[in-house]
Amino acid sequence: MATIEVQRQILPILESPNKGARFYNPELPQSEPFVPGHRTCAGCGPSIQYRMTSKAAGDNTILVGPTGCMYVANSSYLCTPYNVPWAHTQIGSSGSFTAGVSAAYEAMIRKGKWQGKFPNIICEAGDGSSSDIALASISGALYRNHDCLIICYDNEQYANTGIQASSRTPYGGMTTFSPPGPEVPEGKKLYPKDLARMMAAGHPHCYVGTASVGYPIDLMNKVRKGLNHKGAAFLMIYTPCQKGFVYETPRSIDLGRLVVECGLYPMWEWSPEKREYDYSFRPASMRPVSEYLKLQGRFGHLHAEHVANLQKFANRQWKMMGIQIPEALLLAEDAKNVTNMAAAAEAQAVAETV
Repeated sequence: MATIEVQRQILPILESPNKGARFYNPELPQSEPFVPGHRTCAGCGPSIQYRMTSKAAGDNTILVGPTGCMYVANSSYLCTPYNVPWAHTQIGSSGSFTAGVSAAYEAMIRKGKWQGKFPNIICEAGDGSSSDIALASISGALYRNHDCLIICYDNEQYANTGIQASSRTPYGGMTTFSPPGPEVPEGKKLYPKDLARMMAAGHPHCYVGTASVGYPIDLMNKVRKGLNHKGAAFLMIYTPCQKGFVYETPRSIDLGRLVVECGLYPMWEWSPEKREYDYSFRPASMRPVSEYLKLQGRFGHLHAEHVANLQKFANRQWKMMGIQIPEALLLAEDAKNVTNMAAAAEAQAVAETV
């Protein structure tokens, strides 16, 4: 029997990637693979990302959901918001399960057992899965170049199990595993793992990028670029968590823009053809990190020196992207030019109640 060639989908790229979330784009598809009525928290960043991602991918899509917020909250009581095939897998097998789905469809199509185009196969793993527990299995899927898109929806913590610190939790972030106190006033002492750049450096044949829910068109374009790429792709997406970050519910999209504008979440793409980074995305404004931190209760305990440390970190990110740093942001590296996020006494009270 003759081998049947695998036909892949090619998704068009949308215009105006730097427009905000309130920008109307008539090119957006009408289908809703992620339907209303999910059980996540109000303002949930991962669910906003899920809707954007699945809308960009379209109806011929298969979703893989490792254990995490979007599995636990959305698949209870035999009811889910997924309007396309969705499968749960264990938190450590994100990459291996997704690779198996991809390999199975390729085999079935070649043998004539499945008619039609190859589906868009997307794994949606939280940062606890993709950055920690399933790092090896995801690396294996990328290394073997299975045709799939693996997404890290990055809410910077283990939100599903009680807001514990992950390797993506930022410096100074308060979690149940990193409470501030007299001995460690900043809370989290370590800076976040640079997961996306690890994936690009270790798997240069893959498409890799970063995105944020604050820039929906850019996010959807990167989803489509990852799916259009023949082979494996990885995307890390900033998805704020109202429960863990402690902010006003309607501010999810605002935080998604502010984290980029203050330099704490660089937006870039890795081109496997050119083997180089593309830093051409530019936010409309560059802001001090304090404007981002002050909106979140998880940073309310930080002292001036900690805010200055985060500003130094952000400025290094700007420098990495080849962007000239404004004088105001350079001055904010000095703790004398920064205000405490809260009094030390208030930080101690918070630490005692965690």
